[in-house]
Amino acid sequence: MAMNKAVRILVANRPKVLREALLGALSDQPWIQVVGEVADDADIPDYVSKTLPDLLVIAVDGPGKRPILCDTLLREYPNLHIIAVAPYQNYGVCYWASLDIHSDDIEPSEAGFLSAVRDVAEGVGVDCGPETSANARILN
Repeated sequence: MAMNKAVRILVANRPKVLREALLGALSDQPWIQVVGEVADDADIPDYVSKTLPDLLVIAVDGPGKRPILCDTLLREYPNLHIIAVAPYQNYGVCYWASLDIHSDDIEPSEAGFLSAVRDVAEGVGVDCGPETSANARILN
């Protein structure tokens, strides 16, 4: 796969074992540049400001309500994409901004995660994943 530039990713997940697993999956991809790792959720906004990633990977407790952090960051950094994974719920979702903040479920596997990262890197639509934007929904 040829990319014009590496997608810049900031990984901010708890627990540490999940963060390490995601970093391991990302390190094998030549089109990815990991710009940082955040262990404490409270440090995420500062790290985003310092590293200006294309994609932020965070943990969520489960499906449903969008984390307030997503709203805050997407308002300040509208070109940022956020992939949120729920390690104990076998769930992942990608958030992005347009005039509203959107989300689309992603396949809860390493292949699904990397597919969403690849779609963000390639700018293939704005739906972050292998599904079409018809599956996207606006969350309020």
